[in-house]
Amino acid sequence: MKEMYFLRDSIESKINNSKDIIELEKIRVFYLGKKGFLNEKIKELCSINKSFFDKKDDNLKKIIFVNKIKENIKFKIQKKKIFLRKMFLEDFLKKQNLDVSLPGNKNNFGSIHPIIKTINKLKKFFFGLGFELKNGPEIEDIYHNFDALNVPNDHPSRSKQDTFWINSQFLLRTQTSSMQVRSMKNKTPPIRMIMPGKVYRNDNDCTHTPMFHQMEGLVIDSNINLSNLKWIIQRFIQFFFGENIKMRFRSSYFPFTTPSMEVDIQMQNSAWIEVLGCGMVHPNVLKTLNIDFKMYLGFAFGIGIERIAMIKYGIKDIRSFFENDIRFLKQF
Repeated sequence: MKEMYFLRDSIESKINNSKDIIELEKIRVFYLGKKGFLNEKIKELCSINKSFFDKKDDNLKKIIFVNKIKENIKFKIQKKKIFLRKMFLEDFLKKQNLDVSLPGNKNNFGSIHPIIKTINKLKKFFFGLGFELKNGPEIEDIYHNFDALNVPNDHPSRSKQDTFWINSQFLLRTQTSSMQVRSMKNKTPPIRMIMPGKVYRNDNDCTHTPMFHQMEGLVIDSNINLSNLKWIIQRFIQFFFGENIKMRFRSSYFPFTTPSMEVDIQMQNSAWIEVLGCGMVHPNVLKTLNIDFKMYLGFAFGIGIERIAMIKYGIKDIRSFFENDIRFLKQF
């Protein structure tokens, strides 16, 4: 066993005398590698005597000792590596003449865009009421965007002045209401869905942009009435703008709902401002999509994301959402 003790002391001496990480790594690979010296030594001892498993066999004692040497070397190499890294860092700092007490460079962290923040807040509310999320194409055909929604052929929204037409049959969707049609076509009642997404209209000023965001909501079920719609809208307004917000429902007109309503909230200056439109799904829409309007009723609502975000955060110009000005975005 004397040669084993000599081997252990020799390896430890090399580790202690190593000057850098590279030299230490070479020692580790030479002795502890898969084909390193110690693994080969164990193979050699195993092949000398087939009966080495006998506890009285001297080779077995040597193998056990070699394994202890391996564990001891791993520990000492790791300890030496920590020491060398510390010495390297101290030496580097001395040569660089750095003042480590100086504050470092400030990292600028991003923030959630106010549009995404608003959409996420809306999702949280409606998911809590059991609504599902539905997405759809931004390039729509006439049927899904207009015809199935009971929009007359002479309606202004069909004109080239208001709508981005790709050709005579396809356009950039003007509303996420087109997803109502797709939902009712592909799913049997009961239906309870929200459909957020981008929509496009040919308009551009401080309160309108050619591309903006809407969230459409749809509920189709038996025993649905206007009271259900008003309850959900009221709870949503209070959730988003605060419990003490004053609101009102006004009669309005939309081709795909009847009766139709617009919802206003009262600002601090006592002025009323519209925040969304809603109504009971028109029987013609249900009939077009082969839903028995005598058995099922439904309601729908459309929320302009930019509009309610501007009101909530006091933003005056809708174009601020899309200019990527870090001074504006970092506020959120």
